[in-house]
Amino acid sequence: MELTFIFSQILRFLIVAIVSFFVGIILVKPVDKLIKKIHGFKHIEKENAPIFSQLHAKKEGTPTMAGIIIWGTVLIVILVFWLFSSIFDGFWQQINFLSRKETYLPLASLIIAALIGMVDDLIGILGNKTNKNKKKNGLSMKERIALYSIVAIGGAYWFAFKLNWDVINIPFIGNLNIGIWASALIFIFIIIATSFSMNETNGLDGLAEGIATIALICLAIVSFLEGRYDLAVFAASLIGALLAFLWFNIYPAKFFMGDTGSMSLGVVIGVISMLTNTVFLLPFFAFILVIESLSVIIQTFSKKLLKKKIFISTPLHHHFEAKGWLEPQITMRFWMISGISAMLGIIIFIIDRFILN
Repeated sequence: MELTFIFSQILRFLIVAIVSFFVGIILVKPVDKLIKKIHGFKHIEKENAPIFSQLHAKKEGTPTMAGIIIWGTVLIVILVFWLFSSIFDGFWQQINFLSRKETYLPLASLIIAALIGMVDDLIGILGNKTNKNKKKNGLSMKERIALYSIVAIGGAYWFAFKLNWDVINIPFIGNLNIGIWASALIFIFIIIATSFSMNETNGLDGLAEGIATIALICLAIVSFLEGRYDLAVFAASLIGALLAFLWFNIYPAKFFMGDTGSMSLGVVIGVISMLTNTVFLLPFFAFILVIESLSVIIQTFSKKLLKKKIFISTPLHHHFEAKGWLEPQITMRFWMISGISAMLGIIIFIIDRFILN
């Protein structure tokens, strides 16, 4: 009976991932048409980022805001399966993965963050159309972090006070009861950090999407091993959607996901890591996100305090571009590093949760 149940959950995971992949593929054409209709094209900043503009001048005019494909796919799949489960018995009720305890929070966080990111994208698009002499790329980083904070605070309220989460796991030490308020503060920090890091990593064709896919595969494995099957299937829908997006986003990219994609992905990865109590393993699951954001922080402090740059350009992937690495080389190598680190994170998780306990 136990093996039959596990097999059914694996089958459920695979079905949702495959369906999400094909729904994502179907969404590509209408979303691409919509973006082109509103002239949602990428503008390359020239005044404040001379090195970046030289490296990426050829990407000027590429459609952006295509992250709609990613979160739109997840929203369609989860709502259709939920609707069918409400009408039909049997298979549809088993495959439904919308649940208060496991997927309300990541779904709501994904959509709210995506809509805020879309507003950011639209500000940049409309600003470039109405003021062609002084182009802008949307909100400033300070404004974005402020918005990340609003999303994080809302999610923290649900996480700590609705789900009553007050425990954090430290690998090889165990669970520590930290209280609801400390849990909420950690939640806020993680969401802001993952959102910021994903935004910084989103600079090369397929880079951020591949890193996000690897992190979500790890979080799906963790969710499955913890018996959080609805959450694992939710991650599967994201993985399928990301693979569909990556089909068109690998070098040379047909379109970019924009802030509506990067912000929603950063937020949802942070939320799932909190729900699976793997905050201390997240740096392994998403190692590249950590070093990308660290490179920006180090560069900022070095320029202000030492009046010199540590890197040629940041985030880190631009440093290697400036040194002469080809864009696909950087992407593939960062994917490899992320994959190795992710495997190490999974090994630590299994040893900690199943072998030592």
